[in-house]
This record gives sequence, structure tokens and C-alpha cells, in this order.
Amino acid sequence: MRRTRDHALRGGVPPKRGVQGARDAAGAPYRAPRWLAGGHAQTIWPYRLRRSGIALRRQRVETPDGDFWDFDWLDAGTAPDAPAVVLFHGLEGGSGSHYARALLAALGRTGWRGVVPHFRGCGGEPNRLPRAYHSGDHAEIGAMLAAIRQAVPAPIPVYAVGVSLGGSALLNWLGRAGGSASGMLTAAATVSAPLDLMAAGMAIGRGLNRVYAAHFLSTLKPKALAMAIRFPGLLDPAKIRRARTLWDFDDVVTAPLHGFAGTRDYWTRASSKPWLRDIAIPTLVLNARNDPFIPARSLPTSGEVSDAVTLEQPRQGGHCGFPSGSFPGHPDWLPARLIHYFTSAGGRATASDRAAV
Repeated sequence: MRRTRDHALRGGVPPKRGVQGARDAAGAPYRAPRWLAGGHAQTIWPYRLRRSGIALRRQRVETPDGDFWDFDWLDAGTAPDAPAVVLFHGLEGGSGSHYARALLAALGRTGWRGVVPHFRGCGGEPNRLPRAYHSGDHAEIGAMLAAIRQAVPAPIPVYAVGVSLGGSALLNWLGRAGGSASGMLTAAATVSAPLDLMAAGMAIGRGLNRVYAAHFLSTLKPKALAMAIRFPGLLDPAKIRRARTLWDFDDVVTAPLHGFAGTRDYWTRASSKPWLRDIAIPTLVLNARNDPFIPARSLPTSGEVSDAVTLEQPRQGGHCGFPSGSFPGHPDWLPARLIHYFTSAGGRATASDRAAV
């Protein structure tokens, strides 16, 4: 009993199957800096840190439905057989997001390839079709991965990271793909994914969290209004202008654009938590238990996931934060953790493939 309590205090959860404290390359659990306490501070401060200056190469990719994606590739010399890491960004994110810059810089130092495929509407210019993106967009994830696999053919390892909304969409795809996901990916990871959209959506609409919602709406609403002008009759501009919460926005924009009956239907059907039992490739699911708008009680336990899933739920870290180091700190812990996981998971996957043959 004492050992369990001690682990829970240090790692955030009891030592159940598949659940670990978040670990770095040396095996130590994540520790937030003493000078940066609390989930809000650990979320906001990394966003304000100076971001790495890295060279990117943009690729315009035609979609199967006549639209386009913009893929930003790390423009650095790599070996022909260097692994590739695909990063699916969060809500209104992209290759300029702080977590993307930190990971791409770390991949460059490691000699790996990296690419950030932008969801529609996030590449800097409007897309051709009246479509956006959402937390359950598994078909878009699968199509993007297929396009990336054309540029990085097997047997070169490809790993995928999904951050926040991108993590939710990735897990939706992984669960539906099951064992066939190994044809695309060697392993995957998600960071701060809202696994239960209803719980996260309600939390972000309360108290201080409304600041985050307002931040997202400041770009979501102008894009939706522009789409309403380009495609008359598709969306109601007056309702878009009146949206004050993400519930409101999803009810009048996200849901009707993507075939959902409304926000409740969208948040229920697009939640990734029910799909965690069906994931068949090594997958790290990392969530801080002090994430401001992902309630700890909504996180899964080891009994709710497959044996392929590793749950890491440290007590601290915020949302897409995980800063470390002495003041002013740095964002390097998270990229190091992801690369370390992929290195070790890739070895396990290769051994498993050999055993199956």
C-alpha cells in the first residue's frame, strides 16, 4: 500500500498495467520547474517562450476530393532511410506552434525527418471546399498518412504525434484501423488529447478557462464567416457572430459542416476514448492531470485501453506544456520523451514483426 501511494504522489497514478509516470530518456518522471506552478502557468508559459528558428519546405498536396493540404517538411539533410515523424497539430495550430517548433528542432538534431500536415483552413489560406476539421476526423488522418507514405515508402519507419485536437483525431483513426495501422505507422503518440470531448468541452467553457475558448474563437469565427460569404446558404453568419463558447461554435459551424446533428452529437461521436481498446500498434497517450481543460477524472485507466497503449499521466505539465529547466525554462522535455518512446517502440514493433513471420 505504501508503494502505491508513493508512486501515486510521484507519478500521478497508481502503477497499473500500461500506466507510467511520464519519463525522459533517463527514465525519470516528468517534473515541473519549482518556479512555474499550476496548470495554467505550465500551459501558457511555453507558448510565450522564444521559438526555434528552423527551415521548412512547403508541399501542396491535392486531396482525393479536389481540395488541398499544405504539408510543411523539415528542410534539413537526412539519410535516405531516416525515420519520419508526422505531427498532427491542435485546434488552430500549425507548423508555427510552440510544440511543433520544439519537436521539429529536436528531430533536426536527431537526424530524423519531420512533417506537419495542416488541417484544412490552417495552412494560411482558405481551402477550395466548404470543409474544415474536427476532433474525430479519422478519414482525414488516414488520407494524410497515405499521402505521406508516398513520400516516405516502407520499410522506412514513420511515427505520428497528435497534439490536443490532432491527438483526438489520430486516436480515432488508430482505433478504427486496428492492426492495419501497422501498414502506415510503426508507433504513435498523443499529447494532451481531449479523450472525452464532452468533459473537455464543458470544462473549457467554465471560469478562467473561457480565456482559452476566446483565444480559439478569435480565429475560428473569422474563418467561418469568410466561408459563409464564399458559400451562401451553407452557414448562418448571424449565429456565428453570436457564438460565445466552443459549444455555440460547434453547434452552428463544426457540426453542420461535417454531418453531425449538433454539438452534443459531435462531442459524443467524435470522442476517442471508446476507441482506445482497439488500438493495435504501440501508442503513447500522455496527459497531465492538471491540464486546465481536460478533467483528470475523464482520463482513461489501464482497464479501458488495449495492451498496445501506454498511458502516462503525470501530476503536472498543463495543456501541451511540459516545460522544464531553470528560469526561463525550455520546451525540450516533451520532444525528448517522444523521440525516446519512438526509438524504443520501434524496436519492439520490429521484433514483433519478425516473430509474426
